[in-house]
Amino acid sequence: MDLDGARKRLEQMAEEIETVIVGKRAVVERALVALIARGHLLIEDVPGTGKTMLARALARSIDGTFRRIQFTPDLLPADITGTSIYNQKSGEFEYRQGPIFAHVVLADEINRATPKTQSSLLEAMEEFQVTADGETRPLPKPFFVMATQNNIEYQGTYPLPESQLDRFVMRVSMGYPEPKDEVSILGRLSHGHPIHQVRPVIHSTEVEEICDQVHSIAVQDPVREYIVDLVNATRESPHLVLGASTRASLDLLRSSQSLALLRGRGFVLPDDVKELAGHVLSHRLLLHPDARMKRMTAAQIVADLLRVVPVPVHSGP
Repeated sequence: MDLDGARKRLEQMAEEIETVIVGKRAVVERALVALIARGHLLIEDVPGTGKTMLARALARSIDGTFRRIQFTPDLLPADITGTSIYNQKSGEFEYRQGPIFAHVVLADEINRATPKTQSSLLEAMEEFQVTADGETRPLPKPFFVMATQNNIEYQGTYPLPESQLDRFVMRVSMGYPEPKDEVSILGRLSHGHPIHQVRPVIHSTEVEEICDQVHSIAVQDPVREYIVDLVNATRESPHLVLGASTRASLDLLRSSQSLALLRGRGFVLPDDVKELAGHVLSHRLLLHPDARMKRMTAAQIVADLLRVVPVPVHSGP
């Protein structure tokens, strides 16, 4: 699949998803960028803004399998990865796959599960495999985790550890729709839910081809240096206890290549990096207590760094 073909496919996917997710083009594009970057997406928002519908529509658009896992305090790792069950007829234990074995997995309210259960996702998200009962099993391709968490309700929740947050290529917020868009949503729902009209526009094997195409997007040395300068700036910021990791640098590079592909370009611009930096970096940062007392946020700090870190002038092909 060539560059133009990949761009057209992604545009078709975005249009199909927008039949359900109205007025949220930027969020839809972020989800597609995370998918073809072979990353995972964390959505932090209040309930009822369409997070589940986004995951379902994405899965339907790629003709992929979809599983929703409701994270609760009593959820066990085996409930996610699967377990072995004794078969009385054969006299042997048989492995039953858990819901993690799907193309698109919605980890709903992920911060309600215990750290032990949350950690059961680490291998799957990083290595695209699951090890259970001493055997390693590959996950379907593509494999995409979309996790949600409520950003205002903390009772009965367990904050995601840094190692878990670092596995998400981006964090986004959907937000409430504009009034005109909400009127359109009400009109569409009056004749049945539009999720049932979402058509597959691409096969899961073609998604893998597009993911491979991302690696062919050219990145000049000044852009690579710009990414490293931004990440280093988070490590040196007096407002942060923990800066971005090397994985964050790689994710920012890969997601910038994905965005360039989505825009139909064969090369990355500094503007691609600037557009995604806040989403890729902010959830990985740990604020200094003084910064929290001043009500500063990680997103604000990244925005400040984007204003002071020099932008390369010549970065085209």
